[in-house]
Amino acid sequence: MLDVSVVVPVRNAERLLDDCLTSIARSRPRELIVVDGKSTDSTREIAWRYTQRLLSDEGRGLPVARLLGAQAASSPLVALVDADVVLPEGALEALLDEFTEGGYLALQAGLSSTSGPGYWGQALAEHHRTGRSKDWFGLVATIFDRDALLRHGFDQRFLSGEDIELRWRLERAGAKVGVSRRTVVSHRFADDSFAFARGQFLADGHGLGRMVGKHGWRGGWLLALPLAAGVRGMALSVARGRPRWIPYYAAYSLYNYAGMLGAFREALARGPSSSPARIVSKRG
Repeated sequence: MLDVSVVVPVRNAERLLDDCLTSIARSRPRELIVVDGKSTDSTREIAWRYTQRLLSDEGRGLPVARLLGAQAASSPLVALVDADVVLPEGALEALLDEFTEGGYLALQAGLSSTSGPGYWGQALAEHHRTGRSKDWFGLVATIFDRDALLRHGFDQRFLSGEDIELRWRLERAGAKVGVSRRTVVSHRFADDSFAFARGQFLADGHGLGRMVGKHGWRGGWLLALPLAAGVRGMALSVARGRPRWIPYYAAYSLYNYAGMLGAFREALARGPSSSPARIVSKRG
């Protein structure tokens, strides 16, 4: 048995959850905690087959779900694993070994992204495999020191991008975080439709807008990120003889900026006198 508590936040994940939880159970962690976001499909029924630790975040979103799971965990180490992840045989143990040997506060597994046959899902997977962001620390499949996770917490204003915001705070605090090059897990996109991709872009842009609003001039360079990533993706598509990805990168940039504008409008509507959102950091 591995001395780690695995936390899986879920919402309407019936298409992906069985494979995810099977791979976790095969890894034999100390405990498996599933935190449901008021699913309306069979997600909860699937979760009950694997664990009796089924909590609810009452639909308050990923940051709250992850912290609730960490608060309920009994191990000093917590593995945050999203429902769209499948752990290969031995991957969790290997990531734990690397975490301990490297003296990390948090370590994410490398991601190998896959999708269905549709254009937009295939493009998302291609972007995740070849973009610079593949080496950015995130929370998709990440081992965390539990005390540190509860101490630093998440900003509840971030519906997306909370991983980037947390990474900035951790790095400023001098914490060692990273992405493994030795241990790679399967990351699956749930849908390959344009509507799904657009939702991803809008959410990412919204998170970037929140970052700029919260961190001011330190986050100003993020304003150029969607354009820079889009131009880079288009240039690489042409250079590699894959021009079919150009429409994807154009849509990526466009809807990221639409998401940013949405975040800025929300900030203006709240006004300068509105109180900041509380950081979720209650210790269990």
